[in-house]
Amino acid sequence: MKHATFLRFFLPTATAMALFIALPIVSVLIQSVHVPHDRVVVEVENCTPFGCTKSTVIDQAATQKLRDEKPLGRFVGLAIYTDRSHLAFAEIGEAWSGARGIGDFLARVMNLPFYRALAFTLTYMVLVTPLSILLGFVVAVAVNAIPRLFRGPVIFFSLLPMIVTPLVGALILFWMVDSRGIIGAAVQWLANDPNLSLKASTPLTWIMLIVYGTWSTAPFAFVVYYAGLQTVPQDSLESAMLDGATRWQRIRYIVLPHLAPLTVFMFLIKIMDNFRVFEPIVSFNAAAHAQSLSYFIYSDLGGETRLLSSAAATSVLTISGVLALLSPALVRTWRQFGKA
Repeated sequence: MKHATFLRFFLPTATAMALFIALPIVSVLIQSVHVPHDRVVVEVENCTPFGCTKSTVIDQAATQKLRDEKPLGRFVGLAIYTDRSHLAFAEIGEAWSGARGIGDFLARVMNLPFYRALAFTLTYMVLVTPLSILLGFVVAVAVNAIPRLFRGPVIFFSLLPMIVTPLVGALILFWMVDSRGIIGAAVQWLANDPNLSLKASTPLTWIMLIVYGTWSTAPFAFVVYYAGLQTVPQDSLESAMLDGATRWQRIRYIVLPHLAPLTVFMFLIKIMDNFRVFEPIVSFNAAAHAQSLSYFIYSDLGGETRLLSSAAATSVLTISGVLALLSPALVRTWRQFGKA
């Protein structure tokens, strides 16, 4: 394709990316190093026949003038990134110097809001990503092996977690794990503890969210793998069968290598999606036991006091985390493309 033709073809996409991706990121980055101006407070004296008293009031005119002159706010540099609500360098140093061991140090760090949210985010991503991909692959192989007559209904039921609205699916499971629900009652019976609640325990809440994340995202891997299985060379499979290869050996030495590019693609997509986990926490009302970085941003933006600068700083840290996680795969892909 000629350069002029390529530019005309790519220009609409590049314009959309600049307007809806690049510029918002730049805006968030700028906002993360500014904080709103403090209100201008003045002292006034009120005199009555019984004497004079002094009080402090907000000078609305001066405050508005300051905001009009510097609409971005007051520049603070990286102060927001290093405060207690984010990287908390000072608190980390105090925890390290005053800790009685590694366990005590980690316990103190987990009391910091950002690191507590980061711990759940990484745990969710590390577990849900491979589990959902593995479950999707197993279902795809199983569906591909059944007679064609039954594949349609099986595929439909396999896609239900992806068809159902995430909020609705999460609420259904939320009711099922209630103490009066089928799963909650079964857990109480198995543990022989009528007071056991999945919603009241932090470890059980994490497990519940991870199970839901795996269940709700596995259909995507199933669809991709099922489509990939249709492209596996049948000659290679038939030759392996004639040579006496077992089903597992055919999958290991023929199917898996053929689907390796799809696996890399899904890992990249799943890492980005799972690192931004948000809906399950809201749907399960699990903020008391599990908070992600995305929910951290949502908390800053909600309520009466909207901490825009804090939310912007957390957003930049989240984007940086995603880039750090994807950088090995991106560098490898870049090198392969360069060699090609």
